[in-house]
Amino acid sequence: METVWRVLFLLDYNTRLVVLSTIILGVASGLIGSFLLLRKRSLMGDALSHACLPGIGLAFLVMVMLGGSGKSLLGLLVGATITGVLGVGCVLLIRNLSRIKDDAAMGIVLSVFFGLGVAILGMVQTVPNVSAAGLEFFIYGKTASMLFSDFILLSGVGILVVLGSILLMKEFTLLCFDDGFARSLGWPVHRLDLIMLALVSAVTVVGLQAVGLILIIAFLIIPAAAARFWTDDLRTMLILAGAIGGLSGWLGSSVSALLPRLPAGSIIVLVAAAVFGFSLFFGRARGILRRFAAQLRLRRKVGRQHLLRGVYEILEHRQTTDPSHLVNEPVDFRELLAKRTWTLGHLRKLIKDADHEDHIDRFDGQSLRLSESGFGEAARTTRNHRLWEMYLISHADIAPSHVDRDADAVEHVLSPDMVRELEEKLGLQKIPVSPHSLEVAR
Repeated sequence: METVWRVLFLLDYNTRLVVLSTIILGVASGLIGSFLLLRKRSLMGDALSHACLPGIGLAFLVMVMLGGSGKSLLGLLVGATITGVLGVGCVLLIRNLSRIKDDAAMGIVLSVFFGLGVAILGMVQTVPNVSAAGLEFFIYGKTASMLFSDFILLSGVGILVVLGSILLMKEFTLLCFDDGFARSLGWPVHRLDLIMLALVSAVTVVGLQAVGLILIIAFLIIPAAAARFWTDDLRTMLILAGAIGGLSGWLGSSVSALLPRLPAGSIIVLVAAAVFGFSLFFGRARGILRRFAAQLRLRRKVGRQHLLRGVYEILEHRQTTDPSHLVNEPVDFRELLAKRTWTLGHLRKLIKDADHEDHIDRFDGQSLRLSESGFGEAARTTRNHRLWEMYLISHADIAPSHVDRDADAVEHVLSPDMVRELEEKLGLQKIPVSPHSLEVAR
């Protein structure tokens, strides 16, 4: 219990360094990762992190040749930055000079640079009188080895990335959603793209020691992807992504401090993945459960409106009078069954749903009659359906005999403004006459 207390309140020096570093890294990764996700360049971060590996091995060799130990973190990160930027440049070069798409170019660069890095690290191990132990930690991450100087470096870069993301939010937003429009306004799209990739490179390189080059892409993308399920507002998404990244860093490094055999990088990614899984199902904006509920409501609405329109069209066919003087009479259950390809059970369910909405006045198992509100809703639904049919016939040149099914797919989502616009375009105020014959079973 005492250990938990000490980790929770950051009483130990090393734990304090590690937890604060991963929180700052998580916030910075969540912010810039959101733009990377919206720019549809998630794999770019992966290619960048893998391209850092050769630079780490080469920087080690250069520092040894200059008489050093080769273990200076700053020197290793400078080497990683150089080859990382070189890898991104290769991706852009392949994409711009050939017909190869982004994903293929990133796949090529990612695998080639990682293979080169593994080969260089293998060579480094054979250098006589030099210990290269610890370089492999950049592949999987080792936050426990973090020093105060590492914390200062990581914090400085993290704060720089956060400030850069906030100050350039408007420019990055336009770049992500409509770079063609930004180019037409004379904005330096390529320069903004490079600045965004530079910020991604910075957070990737300083994150190598914390989570490793294999897992840093998860730290960049998962918080942003999880935040996307909760909101459609970019500002809120950025705040949520930063919060999820910081929370993952705090929980992951704290659990790793309590259970030293578990590497912090893996636990951080697993915590972020757990948040992503929760968001995937329960997200307020795009979660699976919310979408499922919305689809269920829409399916019920469509079925109910088909039922009401079916009843109205049967009454309309039966009473050959002005639609404004139509009388709400009982409709036989068999007439409704013949109206559409409904099964008996499905029709009974539709009637039950309509009755729940107070659209059915009476149903005795043989016939039903609409309530006052149901009759009004049936007239409105039929009118919207006919207006859309008339619009398709007059403006889309669709044959009257084929327009019914097309109108069926759209009539349920017509807003009041769209209905008013249709009325103005067609010059119709009342319920129009059906443009095709009503097939009503007798």
